Amino acid sequence: MRTPALLAALALLSFGLGGCGFTPLYAAPGVSPGLSAVETIAPEGRAGALLRESLDDALARDSRPAEWRLELTLKESRIPRGRRTDGVASRYEYVVVASWKLVSRADGSTATEGVSTAEVTFDRADQPYAAIAAQQDAEQKVADELARKIQMDLAVWMLKRNG
Repeated sequence: MRTPALLAALALLSFGLGGCGFTPLYAAPGVSPGLSAVETIAPEGRAGALLRESLDDALARDSRPAEWRLELTLKESRIPRGRRTDGVASRYEYVVVASWKLVSRADGSTATEGVSTAEVTFDRADQPYAAIAAQQDAEQKVADELARKIQMDLAVWMLKRNG
């Protein structure tokens, strides 16, 4: 009995939203193609490789020649937060600060730049394999979060540039 009324209410609401002028960020002209034309240059090491992979996924990097070069520098820190009675750290905070700049491949000029930070905490297990797995999971989470933040900053910049 409530289902027809609910469907009717949803149909009426959809008519109102159709004319509100809302456009998703990635539907704006030039944003998605612009993001996929960014080549990521990350520093060597595990954190750089994970961030480059996450950014390539987030930006939907394709096979066409890149118009932009995203240059990254990373600063990593692992801060002991929890301590057991024997003084050994039981919990760590992993923080990565990524400084980035978007460089035009055409003329080498810096188009935009920024700094993004991501942090996550993880437990240090007594078993060696579990401790390594926890640390690697934290590194992947930080890379994914940084990629999301940088992707959003680049998308907003491209929207302003094209619109």
